[in-house]
Amino acid sequence: MRALDLHFPTCPIRNVLGRFADKWSLLILISLHAQSKMRYTELKNNIPDISQKMLTCTLRKLEKDHLLKRKAYAEIPPRVEYSLTDLGKSLMPIVEKMIEWGQEHFIEVTK
Repeated sequence: MRALDLHFPTCPIRNVLGRFADKWSLLILISLHAQSKMRYTELKNNIPDISQKMLTCTLRKLEKDHLLKRKAYAEIPPRVEYSLTDLGKSLMPIVEKMIEWGQEHFIEVTK
């Protein structure tokens, strides 16, 4: 396998990880993976320390990156549900491995 130049702007790893490797994106993806679909308020309640602005921005970014889908229902009051796309679902085994690693090495990393 050819080594990647991580400093090169078109590096795949650098560009792909930058899409979802922040704290809020991962927490949203994990929440949706656990619940299948959630409404905005459910996500907000599930991640209580996220601001409304950050939740909205992160949901839009993840939708733009095709990791989650937003389904709006024509109802009063309006109802919107979020769920993982197939692409988002394909990412979850990797995220689960990262969670396992984090749980196993938490004390070592946070010393």
